[in-house]
Amino acid sequence: MDSRHEMESVQFEELTEAFRDQLMACLEECALGRHGLFTQRAADDSPDAWPEAALLRELAMALQGIFAQRDERNVLCDEFLDLCTIHGESDPGERKLARAFLDRIEQGEVGMHEQSEARLW
Repeated sequence: MDSRHEMESVQFEELTEAFRDQLMACLEECALGRHGLFTQRAADDSPDAWPEAALLRELAMALQGIFAQRDERNVLCDEFLDLCTIHGESDPGERKLARAFLDRIEQGEVGMHEQSEARLW
């Protein structure tokens, strides 16, 4: 492995870790009642806007693309982006989704085959 490839791998790992850290912080805030983690509800310039959540969604999409180019997957990105698509009236609210996802991450259940097919609520 050449030094350029090693440096790119280290940078990618750091970016992945930064995503995880930011996701955990946002999930905790969302679980406490802040809205907008899984979907943009307010205009970008409104007082209710959550720019960190918008950046987190963008980072997750970018990471997912990079993983796909490497023929890899990151279940944390995948599951987060899947949760971002839940918007039906009978679906749980963001607070409940955040709490359930955070609990699964903390218990080491994210990415387990049996759990990935189960509903979070």
